[in-house]
Amino acid sequence: MENRLSVLDRTGNRTENRSSVLARNLDRRTVGMKKKETIIPGLSLFRRETPTGLSSLSYEPCVCLVVQGAKRVFFGKETCQYDAENYLMTSVHLPTMVQVVSASREKPCLGLRLTLDKKEIVSLIADTPFFLPRRKTSERAMVTGKVTPPLISAFQRLIDLEDTPEDIPVLAPLIRREIFYRLLADEQGERLCRIALEGTPAHQIARAIDWIRENYTRPLRIDVLADQIGMSRSTFHHHFRSVTALSPLQFQKHLRLQEARRRMLAERLDAATAAFEVGYESPSQFSREYRKLFGVPPKKDISLLRQGSAGFSS
Repeated sequence: MENRLSVLDRTGNRTENRSSVLARNLDRRTVGMKKKETIIPGLSLFRRETPTGLSSLSYEPCVCLVVQGAKRVFFGKETCQYDAENYLMTSVHLPTMVQVVSASREKPCLGLRLTLDKKEIVSLIADTPFFLPRRKTSERAMVTGKVTPPLISAFQRLIDLEDTPEDIPVLAPLIRREIFYRLLADEQGERLCRIALEGTPAHQIARAIDWIRENYTRPLRIDVLADQIGMSRSTFHHHFRSVTALSPLQFQKHLRLQEARRRMLAERLDAATAAFEVGYESPSQFSREYRKLFGVPPKKDISLLRQGSAGFSS
């Protein structure tokens, strides 16, 4: 009779073998690309052949797998690293800084990202009541979890639908649902439940985050927003930081600075114009906060971005 250790070793080998197969699949589909939006709704692939410096990226609610190499994500004072053994999941929109830490031309960093659909997740919870969260608490919205053979298998089948586009309308929703089921059944699944279900503090914070994202150029009145979602000011601050690792004002500031950076790069705006468009009244304050977040003043940063020494990531 096999002992527990041998069973665990065998499971680990299955995960490693399936990750290798998926890595070869992604390698074949991303040659010459950094990012690929697939024809499968919500699924994108990425590839990097060298380690990178820190880049700004706003994560939407999603699950990310790196099947070869490794990436590191910074949000607030928190850090998450994900690789072939650990997936990354974020259940709300988060402004972050990311870095590819392991990649080469011979073994590029290869991965994928699948958008999370709250309606599909709520439907799954309704069909499987044992997923209901046991506690009404709020925890970090961005976490890592262990990659399992069933999860890898589901992603492999989802990606392979690119080869049979006629199957996508019928099979893609079924496989997505299976992936969401695997995430809910995982050790991190309760966090996903709390974000999706109305009446939990985490869901209330998700509503606040949506409001800030839609109104980031406007002054942020904490008392008004806290009242909107049914919390006191102190409770709102506590749960917001628990979910995002940032205060509400820090969260808004990160959104403004990342959007200003995007506009200066894509629309060739000067720093003062970009600052005004994202809600700053003082160009000097904008420059100070920009340098604190990105490490260099706006003009120098954009110059480096255009030279390819830094950049946005996928």
